[in-house]
Order: sequence, then C-alpha cells, then structure tokens
Amino acid sequence: MEEIHYLNRATGKVEKEDIYGESWLRFTYEKPLGKFFLWLLVKRKMFSAWYGYRASSASSKARIQPFIEKFKVNKKEFLDFPEDYKTFNQFFYRKLKPDARPIDDRKNSIVFPADGRHLGFQDISKVDGIYVKGQTFNLNSFLQSSQLAKVFQGGSLVISRLCPVDYHRFHFPATGEYKNTRLINGSLHSVSPIALKQNISFFWQNKRYLSILASKSLGQVAQVAVGATCVGSATFTSHDYKDVNKGDEWGYFSFGGSCIITLFERDKVSLSQDLLDASQNGLELYAKMGEIMGTDKKFV
Repeated sequence: MEEIHYLNRATGKVEKEDIYGESWLRFTYEKPLGKFFLWLLVKRKMFSAWYGYRASSASSKARIQPFIEKFKVNKKEFLDFPEDYKTFNQFFYRKLKPDARPIDDRKNSIVFPADGRHLGFQDISKVDGIYVKGQTFNLNSFLQSSQLAKVFQGGSLVISRLCPVDYHRFHFPATGEYKNTRLINGSLHSVSPIALKQNISFFWQNKRYLSILASKSLGQVAQVAVGATCVGSATFTSHDYKDVNKGDEWGYFSFGGSCIITLFERDKVSLSQDLLDASQNGLELYAKMGEIMGTDKKFV
C-alpha cells in the first residue's frame, strides 16, 4: 500500500500523512467493488448530503474532542473554546485568533489562500504530470470557458489541498477587486491523492466555485473552490465586486476534504522555490494560510 508523504515547510522534513478515512478511500478508489459503489452512491451526492446532515446534527458534538485528540489539533489557535461549538461542522469551519495566521506583509508577496498541502507549477503548459506522470491539467474543462482558459494559458498553477484536520476557511492570495463567484455544478469525488492518482479529471468533474480577482499588477487571478466527498457546498463570506486585501477571508468549507486552486496569468508571478522544488519531486508542500506562496514579478 503506497503511503502519502509531503514536505513540511516549518520543519523542512518529509512527513507521512495521517489520512482521515483512509480505508474507505482506498476501498472506493482502488477496489473494483468500491468503484461500483462510488458510481452508485458517492458521486451522485447522496452520500455527501447524508454525511453533511450528520456533521450538523446536535449529536455530532460528541465527535469534536476525540477528533482534536486523535489528530492533535492545536486548541490554542481557536477563537472559541471547543465546548462552545454546538455541532461538529461548527468546529470544523471554526475561526482562529487573529494572530494564529499572520499574513506575510512584504509588498511583493502572494500568499497561500488556505492551510494545506500544496503543489505549484510555474508554467502549466509545460507540466507533464500532476500526481502521476502523464496527467495534465485541462484548463478548458476546468474553467468551462475557452475564452478564460486563453487568459491563463502558460500561466502558473497552485493546487492547495485541505485535509479534514486543517483550518477550513479560505482567503485571498493578493490585493485586488473580487468580482464574482460562479457555480459550476458536478460530482463530489474525493480530492485525496489516493483518488487523484487514479484520475486528475476529478478536478473538472467536481462541483466547484470560480471567482476572479482583478489586480493592478497581476491582471486576472482565478480562484476556484473545489467541493469533494462530504463537501457539497462552500459558504462565501465576501461580497461580489468588492475591494479586498491580501489575506482577507473569502469563505469556508463544511466537513470533508476539499481544495482551492489558484491560477495566475503568464509571467505575472514567481512561485516560491521550495514549492516548485517539492512539486518537481512529486511532493506536496505543507504550509499555512498567509505564508508566502510566491512574489509579484512587478516588484522583483
């Protein structure tokens, strides 16, 4: 059984991922019977709706403390006390204390929009494999717009994968005008590497929310919140057509694994070297929201 590893930016070490629901994921995406069950139930959203209902029930509160203990979630960062959350979902999309996620304050920096395990590619047109060799990113299918795909052709791509143990609010990577968010409906496959190594097209099969951030120096920045198994929807806390600052909150996911995908126009950003090196070696880089993801080339 192949383990999943990532590079932890804070420690500089390669670490093994403790996968929430690993047995279930491996069954549904690696076994013939599991794949049939996936087609029958999971991708048709029934499972996610049922699981979401459970996570929002009063009885789900009993799962909070065991989850914190098992996955060593840092309670000192919470804005509220664990006992104040009335459901598991309330705990899951919890807010943190203002100083828990400092935003890199360099004028030329672009920051990670979420906690997670990140892959970064300086030029998406030159990528010959994401998760496994031979899998390339289909911009047309992902954005469902050939016109918008042309804008980002040859641009930079960052995939930020959130696990259930992560902080699940997501933010803007740069300053600009947040224009709008558009729903692109679809299935709800897992976005774990266990699933994505089988088929990266889950990114453009899944339900997702596309937004555009207009920046004076970066041009258009596309941010896409991708739903996944147990995540049927996202909640957006920022209003359309609004000026936002780097690190401002965009919204949050309810229970489950999910991801944020960020696209930049060609030659607008220089992604961080540790992100590029890790991705080149087939490793995700673990970093937190607000940490530097790259720099604006205008200031380089």
